[in-house]
Amino acid sequence: MTYALIVLPFVAVTAVVTLLSARRPGFARRMRASCWTALVLVALTAVFDNVMIAVGLFSYPPEHLSGLRIGLAPLEDFAYPLCAAFLVPALFTLAPARRETA
Repeated sequence: MTYALIVLPFVAVTAVVTLLSARRPGFARRMRASCWTALVLVALTAVFDNVMIAVGLFSYPPEHLSGLRIGLAPLEDFAYPLCAAFLVPALFTLAPARRETA
């Protein structure tokens, strides 16, 4: 199994949940915030994954990768921060509001 196939369900769930949250108020604002967050998370992932791979903390078997890399980090590694940047706000928006009891 390749890492791209492992990532695929996470990307699919993120896309579906984000689209489901599109009808909630503030969708455009949320998407702008998610894009900025994704940009920061991808930059941090690029830096730290490259450092960790360079010092030998872990490696990837080449036969399980797409072959596309950003520095030493495989492209597949960047799917998780992208999913987090969009999925977490969408889930928060779709979750029922908690009511405070006095």
